[in-house]
Amino acid sequence: MKKSGRRNQEAAPWWVIPLDMAMIGLAMLLAYLFRYRLQWFKDVVYDAPLLAYLPFGGIFVTLIPFMLALDEGYRDWRGRSWLDHVYRIMNAVAKALVLVLAIAFISRPLIYSRLLILEAGAVMFLLLSLDRALVLALQSRLRRRGIGVKRVIIVGAGEVGRRVMRTIVARPDLGYEIVGYIDDNPEKGKGELGRFKGRGSIDDLACVIDDENVDEVLVTLPWNQQRRILSVLRECERRNVAARIVPDFFQLSLRQVEISDLGGVPMINVYEIAFSRTALLFKRIMDVVVASLGLTLGAPLWGLIALAIKLDSPGPILFRQERVGSQGHHFYIYKFRSMREGAEREMERLQELNEADGPLFKIHDDPRLTRVGAFLRRTSLDEFPQFWNVLKGDMSLVGPRPPIPAEVAEYQPWHKKRLVVPGGMTGLWQVSGRSELTFDEMVLLDLYYIENWSPWLDLTILLRTIPKAFLGEGAY
Repeated sequence: MKKSGRRNQEAAPWWVIPLDMAMIGLAMLLAYLFRYRLQWFKDVVYDAPLLAYLPFGGIFVTLIPFMLALDEGYRDWRGRSWLDHVYRIMNAVAKALVLVLAIAFISRPLIYSRLLILEAGAVMFLLLSLDRALVLALQSRLRRRGIGVKRVIIVGAGEVGRRVMRTIVARPDLGYEIVGYIDDNPEKGKGELGRFKGRGSIDDLACVIDDENVDEVLVTLPWNQQRRILSVLRECERRNVAARIVPDFFQLSLRQVEISDLGGVPMINVYEIAFSRTALLFKRIMDVVVASLGLTLGAPLWGLIALAIKLDSPGPILFRQERVGSQGHHFYIYKFRSMREGAEREMERLQELNEADGPLFKIHDDPRLTRVGAFLRRTSLDEFPQFWNVLKGDMSLVGPRPPIPAEVAEYQPWHKKRLVVPGGMTGLWQVSGRSELTFDEMVLLDLYYIENWSPWLDLTILLRTIPKAFLGEGAY
């Protein structure tokens, strides 16, 4: 729900419309050059000056931005995908193209080339789609640097609230900064969830808004707390702060929700989040191909690493450890040994040095690391024997980090949802901070990955992993 009609919608930057108009004008110029100077597709019969197409150019320049505005193409930009922009651009260009072609057909002047008009429409679509990609990339870069970021407070720390948190953690390009959350449950309201701190109960909302300079309030309370929801909305109204309500049907665990209609009657469709057979096949094929290439092409490097490990310290080359995979399946994971022999037996003695929260165990500059092992850890080369786990089907290239059984024993119920898919060599957790993340933040990212999986997301994570792994960002 958006506060006061459209006040909560974020418009496009003021310069986007002039940029669109410039792209449309450039498209007309390029189409003229293609048709009359390069004579693409068909020889020119009647030559015509560029000025002859000025009226059509004027129609395009005026009509396409107008169509985009009617389709809300310049509104509610925060969170809108590039593909959504492309769809609206295609729709606007197609409508304008039909109108201009109709005018050209009715007027029937031989001087006008209808092929040029079609070419102009195609170039307009391409240039406008490109300019949207550049604008979105610029906005994303600025938001990652803290420019144009909205400070938000989340009201309610239940399943819906956590879903909002994991989306914001996984998508810094959206430009939201969570200053904390409030909840009437004392344990939640005064607790912590990763980096997010409880700011008290809902009665403290007014103070939090003033103290934290909040721009927007996201209400994630269940519908049976209507009175509390109304009190939150009234408080936001008094302080002129935007408020949005996240419907509590999103608390349906690991289910997707979409809105449709039946003859004008709004309907809510709920379905299980599950990878289709085609998607699973694609994911498995990619796993097998990449793992096979990694094992074969990397064999000379693996040999050098094995030799370095043997020369550096006594003990086996590979380290084997029991992990928990999809649906609780136990398997053994393989790594190049990076610690001295018997390092696992020293964990209890080093527990006071543990820098990780939750069930994780991590120490910066771990004293158990060997000289070669420290390098392998920093560059993530110790992980490469896991290609064998991927080839066997125990793991995938991308997915949640597979935990050890002792960690799973300490999981809260919502943590266990990350075990519904195979673990991965890399994941959102690795490209979003790795060792700097708290355990709860890692789980939030894993659940976001599960709920939003696509082949494109896997490919994006793999491409982002390469520089982060070899530069050692966040690894220890």
